[in-house]
Amino acid sequence: MSSTNPDVLVIGAGAAGISAARTLLAGGLSCVVLEAGPRLGGRAKTCLTLGAPFDHGATWLHDADTNPLTPFATDALDHDTVRERHFWMGDRWAMPAEIAAHARAEQAFFDAMDAAAHLPDRPVASVVPEGGFWDATIRHWQGAQIQAREVELLSLHDQIENDLEGPNLLPRQGVGALLAGLAEGLPIRLNASVESLDWSGPGVVVRGGFGQLRARAAIVTVSTGVLAAGGIRFTPALPARHAQAVHDLPMGLLTKFGFRCSERLGIAPFHGIRVRVTPENPRPASWIMWPFGADHLFGFVGGARAWALSAAGPAETEAALRAEFATIFGPGHLGQGLVTDWGENPHFRGSYSQARPGAAGARAVLAEPLGPLLFAGEATHRGLAGTVGGAWAEGERAAQSVLDNPPTA
Repeated sequence: MSSTNPDVLVIGAGAAGISAARTLLAGGLSCVVLEAGPRLGGRAKTCLTLGAPFDHGATWLHDADTNPLTPFATDALDHDTVRERHFWMGDRWAMPAEIAAHARAEQAFFDAMDAAAHLPDRPVASVVPEGGFWDATIRHWQGAQIQAREVELLSLHDQIENDLEGPNLLPRQGVGALLAGLAEGLPIRLNASVESLDWSGPGVVVRGGFGQLRARAAIVTVSTGVLAAGGIRFTPALPARHAQAVHDLPMGLLTKFGFRCSERLGIAPFHGIRVRVTPENPRPASWIMWPFGADHLFGFVGGARAWALSAAGPAETEAALRAEFATIFGPGHLGQGLVTDWGENPHFRGSYSQARPGAAGARAVLAEPLGPLLFAGEATHRGLAGTVGGAWAEGERAAQSVLDNPPTA
């Protein structure tokens, strides 16, 4: 088989694309991975800008005991990385009794979801507690700050199916660096944006600035944000069932940021800081301090506020986060800053997918093969959706499907 026209084309060099390529090659099929951007790793990117490994996107190996990437992460921390949580009440730290009350309210949130699991799919917000002292804080945390969309916009059944268990491990080297190592030697072409994909058969034909390539099959691993924006033109157009699944799996946004800070501020490494939601502060960020004892902290702002800040630009986002940090610790502590750009980046258009209320089955639909065309990524996984581990598993799943049912050229 010509190296120019391989057996399989893999679109996207993130976790799903890398694992698909590894599986195809191990199974004896040739492949080429076409990556639109200038680097591999997708939504996993590690840099040393802050003096130690900092992941712009994928950060933890969730469900580490069963996560398919755990065996490769030889330097992961051996327990959940957030060792203790501190709650800022607006003018003071929460007292132990208040923290205990928060834990009870958080358990009530999950109990309410479980109790509603037998009901038809609906928004998470419609079944979880509200009005209690901690309820707004928990709804914000479990929605915008973890799932990158508010609880009003989340499918109850999808959230239950993808409830992540611990431990959540933080690789010291960074998830992006981990994936880069796993991609060594793979036939990846960078800056090779696929503009159109003809799957009318036999096989597939893709075209872009790189020219034209043919293959017996294609595995598409780009985000649902890119698919929904028409980033790839399909011929014929995707069937209504798959097009609806793309629509029903919109991208949420979780903007990650980091700042150098050599002062410890009375907070130990790996301790987390959350802020109680109030009418005056309805969408606060969250913070994790000094990973592995490094002289930086990192944190997140998600959901609607993240999209608004993304549109405003990184400078305004950084200024807003510095000001927010100063309301807790006072001004002048933060040094060099870094703000990620997943929302504005046309190669991703968000952080990870979430099913709309009433559309919990969309992930399974998108994973259904269309002859020589398959989709794979965090958006198609059921159990680890939205995670790098889920994307890796889906790349393997799609590649194995091609190996088990090789399409004819």
